[in-house]
Amino acid sequence: MKLERLATLVFVMIAVSPTLGAPARSQQSAPSLDALDGVVATRDLDYLAGTDYAEDKDKLDIFMPKGVAGAPVVVFFHGGALMNGSKAQGELLARRLVPKGVGVASANYRLSPGVMHPAHIQDAAAAFAWVTNNIARFGGDSDRVYLSGHSAGAYLAALLAIDPAHLAAHDLGLDAIRGTIPISPFLYVEETAKERDKSVWGEDPQAWLKASVTPHIGGGKGRLLLIYADADDDWRKRQNETFTKSMRAAGNSDIRAVEVPKRNHGSLMTKINEADDQIVGLALRFIKGSE
Repeated sequence: MKLERLATLVFVMIAVSPTLGAPARSQQSAPSLDALDGVVATRDLDYLAGTDYAEDKDKLDIFMPKGVAGAPVVVFFHGGALMNGSKAQGELLARRLVPKGVGVASANYRLSPGVMHPAHIQDAAAAFAWVTNNIARFGGDSDRVYLSGHSAGAYLAALLAIDPAHLAAHDLGLDAIRGTIPISPFLYVEETAKERDKSVWGEDPQAWLKASVTPHIGGGKGRLLLIYADADDDWRKRQNETFTKSMRAAGNSDIRAVEVPKRNHGSLMTKINEADDQIVGLALRFIKGSE
């Protein structure tokens, strides 16, 4: 798992400029999303009224199809081990989804070591609630808001989708989520936290369990599509498959896990705009399947 953490940090350094939060070099040569025909970009929206986090951690960007009303929207959370990364990562997904008529809202959230769990998930819930309550002003459909994220962001998306407490703080139920697409998440914090920086979840194994998906596996949950790479670490692949089987055994039939070939943990996102990408097709079919 130490090697996995190093790989995650390397991915963050490649995918996001450490100073500007800019898209990866391969994306910088492409036209900015702001300049693409048919895309309306609205940046640095404050999703927490009366709060001013350092480094714009309370801000999100919205990318919508131009001239479309009632579009489905994906709220995306970036990866980076809950210690690194920025909302700039969501532009990789938006570049593909928006031309297909699907909006993307990419959110920052506070990071460790500055904060500890549950701060990250609280921010994620606040961002989702803000999008749900405001997306109609940008051409989106508040009844068709999806969740996604990569790596640590995928963990946040999955936890929001099955633990009702976080959205309940914003007077929303799990049914406010039309569907969830975690991309290469870790899920079982009681396993993962052992070799992670203790500023994220602390040192108490009981706190790790509380932060995990484990206590919330049960019936009555929404649709989930988990995506992971064939070259993901074995422990991560096992967590995705175990979670899917456990959720199915609890009575949730609309959940599956898909292994994507010729990818590793980082390239699932950094190669999302290449010809052999499968994530966008899987996501679009998942969204269309709930319409």
